[in-house]
Amino acid sequence: MRVSLGYVSIALNLPKTTASSTVTYANYEKQGSDEKKLNKLKQVTLSNVDDLYKILQYNAENEVNFYRITSQLIPLANHPQVENWDYRKIFKKDFEKIGRYIEEHNMRVDTHPDQFNVVNSIKDEVVENTKKNLWLHVNLFEDLKYPKGKMVLHIGSSQGGKEHAAKRFIDNFVSLPKEISSKLILENDDKTFTAKEVLRICKEVQVPMVLDVHHHKCNNNGDKLEDMIRDIFDTWDNQMLPPKIHFSSPRDSEFDRKHSDYINSQEFIEFIEMCKPLDIDFDVMLEAKKKDLALFKLIEDIKKIRSDYNWVNKTTLEI
Repeated sequence: MRVSLGYVSIALNLPKTTASSTVTYANYEKQGSDEKKLNKLKQVTLSNVDDLYKILQYNAENEVNFYRITSQLIPLANHPQVENWDYRKIFKKDFEKIGRYIEEHNMRVDTHPDQFNVVNSIKDEVVENTKKNLWLHVNLFEDLKYPKGKMVLHIGSSQGGKEHAAKRFIDNFVSLPKEISSKLILENDDKTFTAKEVLRICKEVQVPMVLDVHHHKCNNNGDKLEDMIRDIFDTWDNQMLPPKIHFSSPRDSEFDRKHSDYINSQEFIEFIEMCKPLDIDFDVMLEAKKKDLALFKLIEDIKKIRSDYNWVNKTTLEI
């Protein structure tokens, strides 16, 4: 069984490097002329795209093959009052360069659209805006020429009760354009939809499930992870990539929903050992405040605790 580790968005070992610089609409408007407004967007986007490439280079140097691209890469990409912002055409060669680098270094990248994207909202305008936002991620994967790209989404609202909310999600999901629905993978959350409930929905709409281990600890209705982990992994059958897991540690108390700076290595090892009998390869996205630093610290901790684990490269272990 091979387990590859990745991190989210920001490489803290690279100071003053971020692919998430933003432009507020108020700042955009202050630029004055249409030409200056467009130049502002192009300037910030170029900085983001260049820094994304630097982060990917850093990842390759450190054999980090799993990475989440920020959702803030393109400022005001979908703002209704920003016109003539054809960033896909302007940065076409930049996207293709990044995509080639990802392919050449056999990286896995994905995205996690923000929480205001709610497929099962009771408000039609929210659902429509969600579709528009999800298209941005679909288009990014297309511009990168990266067909394996996936985007993580929660089930969303529980208004009307969870059964009605789940049905609303399923009904809205099946009406999504295939380009969107084929890219979605669904995650359990820490307050509303449990892993078991999300697994049921994933089976019904036939999409992969992303297990968030800490969310399950916070919200489980008494369901045991070991009873459903194989079924969760099985939702990835016939996919181009292995199953994906989210792992984080609570910042303060055991059930604190906020993420800690680092990962509790003992709990991580316990999870790995629970999965060992399945003998299924999977990738783990570490959701820790210290990002890449947390990844490297976890690896150091694991090597001290479990010297019997074999490391295929700097971030992939084999047991």
